[in-house]
Amino acid sequence: MYASLRPLLFSLDAERAHDLTLAGLGAVHRLGLSSMLATPPQPLPTEAFGLRFANPVGLAAGLDKNGDHIDALFALGFGFVEIGTVTPRAQDGNPRPRMFRLPRHRAVINRLGFNNRGVDALVANVERARRPGVLGINIGKNKDTPNESAADDYLFCLERVYPLADYITVNISSPNTAGLRELQEEQALRRLIGTLREAQERLAAQHGKRVPVLVKVAPDLNDDDIEAAARVLSDLHVDGVIATNTTISRISVQDDPRAGEAGGLSGEPVMNKSTTVLRMLRTRLPGSIPLVGVGGILSGADAVKKMAAGASLVQVYSGLVYRGPPLIGDCVDAIRRRREAPSRGNLPSL
Repeated sequence: MYASLRPLLFSLDAERAHDLTLAGLGAVHRLGLSSMLATPPQPLPTEAFGLRFANPVGLAAGLDKNGDHIDALFALGFGFVEIGTVTPRAQDGNPRPRMFRLPRHRAVINRLGFNNRGVDALVANVERARRPGVLGINIGKNKDTPNESAADDYLFCLERVYPLADYITVNISSPNTAGLRELQEEQALRRLIGTLREAQERLAAQHGKRVPVLVKVAPDLNDDDIEAAARVLSDLHVDGVIATNTTISRISVQDDPRAGEAGGLSGEPVMNKSTTVLRMLRTRLPGSIPLVGVGGILSGADAVKKMAAGASLVQVYSGLVYRGPPLIGDCVDAIRRRREAPSRGNLPSL
């Protein structure tokens, strides 16, 4: 069904198509017709950071910033759904137009800028949802909050979403909020994550449950940055790391007329870059810290590459723009085949 709708959606402004798609998805779900969009995959149970997932393929943050469509998204077959990024106060984000497709490269550039209705609106939506699977909530800071006070914004969101989230992601890697990525610098990262880890333990005692806190990093970190980030995240015993967010690099799309648009590039061009960061983190972090691979997944084979690089789970977003909901089942099936394949040592001799 998505294949027939894609030409219409691609004739519209990218953000308008995004909003229309979500509205349509909600309507289809309310009518009980989600199976028309995709056949949910058979379960492929997966465990990571103390949680059990129906399958290892999830939705990355950014598609449903306010949690308006949680149940409709789960109905497509995701093993987990991550909503947000949400900030303490509502904000409009950057001026439009701020989302662009690069069809020849199967890519998207966005500079949305954490547009959302604020954490209280998201909490209300989560409270109304049935949420039949693992729900992650991605938190950030308001654009007018200086980095010196960023911890206050993250703490505010952490405390508000903690009772409702299955896991929480700290987004310090979006390129669309000025100065945000500076929080990935070693000392700034240690201060922020250290503060949030202390709050996490306090909230665990307060609510009688421990909600995992993950950190989402950028694909544009150099080798020294990755070494430093791994050192901090390991020292502070974070529950998991998501690798990666969008890239500011345009090397792989420099021939595209949209390449000059500011913002984060996602989709196929970020696949190799994000997978390299994923692989480097896996070799530098203890095995007790699971990784989530995201960036450039447009096929089951791409999902398998992320798993081979060290991911326990994967997430998709821009791939849905080009492949639609069938991408979910494609990824689950490919990962299933990888799991079921005999190891090389067990292959019959010829």
